[in-house]
Amino acid sequence: MPNSAVEVSAEVRSALASGDPVVALESTIIAHGLPRPRNLAVARELEELVREQGAVPATVAVLDGRLCVGLGKEGLERIAGDPGIRKLGHRDLAPALAAGVSGATTVSGTALAAERAGIRVFATGGLGGVHRGWTQTQDESADLGLLARAGVTVVCAGVKSILDVPATLQRLETLGVGVLGYGTGHFPGFYLSSSGEPVDWTVESPEEIASVMRAQDLLGPPCTSLVVANPVPAADQLDPALHDRVLALALEEAEREGVTGQAVTPFLLERLTRGTDGASLEANLAAVRGNVTLAARVAAAYAAVRA
Repeated sequence: MPNSAVEVSAEVRSALASGDPVVALESTIIAHGLPRPRNLAVARELEELVREQGAVPATVAVLDGRLCVGLGKEGLERIAGDPGIRKLGHRDLAPALAAGVSGATTVSGTALAAERAGIRVFATGGLGGVHRGWTQTQDESADLGLLARAGVTVVCAGVKSILDVPATLQRLETLGVGVLGYGTGHFPGFYLSSSGEPVDWTVESPEEIASVMRAQDLLGPPCTSLVVANPVPAADQLDPALHDRVLALALEEAEREGVTGQAVTPFLLERLTRGTDGASLEANLAAVRGNVTLAARVAAAYAAVRA
């Protein structure tokens, strides 16, 4: 049974009980990652992509102190339209529930909710990771630690390219989080099809991924997440030269203005969007669409393997 702190929608609950495929979706991209009103249209589009592959979407958010797994029409509209929606990682969930506030869940918050609800597959854009200059700041996303403890399969386009990708991959290895390259021998670069960093394992189909997940089940605890690194199609990626040029300027500007801590990521992402005339946003959306579609296919394959 789902954890009592988690409210699972009737549709998602029925699918889980029947062994049907379900895909968890984060809500931060809706509330904080896209301009209004496009964010609501994208939220609906992503849920429809899941349904087209025969799976049930379970968008996760906190509404009035309730951790909701599976949002209805009103819930999606509220997350997309309310400017007061907070951004909640997994460490924020307990205070948010106790205070009765509303918020959109990040990767770590969504992964925790998915695990508690019994959902095995989760789709997102890009993971958080180890920040540049870690030796001075020790700044690392909470996503990584949570993925070491939550047994979910996360389909993503790698980690955000503003991060230290080699250090992030090393950290995932240290934490015991498996990484599979989907149709690629290199870890994706979020906006870019490749970060240039190799991966140890490559898979070519949702069925192969489902087989790895089933092998995890048979091995048993300790349970860590499985990262499926799905590159954005080369035709949809951000021009690599433009990406590198704009990011270098943004990093210089951040240092010059003394931007630190949690303010760094939104600062750099905003500068990338502006410096590429919105092309980085379109590459992000292309990656998310591909990840959501693949996640639904993986969930269906895993449901078939279990059956």
